[in-house]
Formats: sequence, C-alpha cells, structure tokens
Amino acid sequence: MTREALGEFEQLVLLAILHLGDDVYGVPIVDEIERRTGRKVAAAAVYVTLRRLEQKGLLSSWMSDPTAARGGKARRCVAVTRAGATLLRESRQVLDQMWRGLDPSVKGSK
Repeated sequence: MTREALGEFEQLVLLAILHLGDDVYGVPIVDEIERRTGRKVAAAAVYVTLRRLEQKGLLSSWMSDPTAARGGKARRCVAVTRAGATLLRESRQVLDQMWRGLDPSVKGSK
C-alpha cells in the first residue's frame, strides 16, 4: 500500500466523481456530496480539492466544448485516474481494517 493518505473530503470528492461518471464538473459534484451525505458543501472547497487531487495525479481535467447555456463558456471536466481509484480503494481497506472487530455502538463508547 502507498503511504499517502486521503482526507475524508478528498475521498468524498473522488467518490462523487465515480458515482457521476466521466466528464463531470464542479456543480454536480457539490450536489452529489450534499445529496449523499446530507451536509452543506461549499463549492469553493470542492474546487480547491479538485485542483489538489489533480496535482497529486489522482484525477485529470480538461475543458469541455463551449455551451450556449453557459454563454459560450467551456466547463472544466474531471475524471478519476487509475492512481486515484487505487488510492481510494487502499484508503477504504485501511479503514475497514481499523473497524474490523469493533461494534461502535458498544465498544469504547461512553
């Protein structure tokens, strides 16, 4: 396993992208995280995280074709890279190993 760890929000962003499929952009990612977690998510936080994940090589981005709905502007679309999917899977395995054998409703709760 790799030594690099993903933060919780990074995992949420990557998982949202995977749920939505390729050629996705920021606004649907925000909506997907909010819908699935019930949390309010700042769009700026998603955009910062997208840049950080791309710098780490965990996702790729490109500009879409301009659309009339956006006044002729293009969107920055993203997709999870193989490295991103691998690291996400490894992060889940680490958490699963830590949870193994615990019942959070009984053990260690006060």
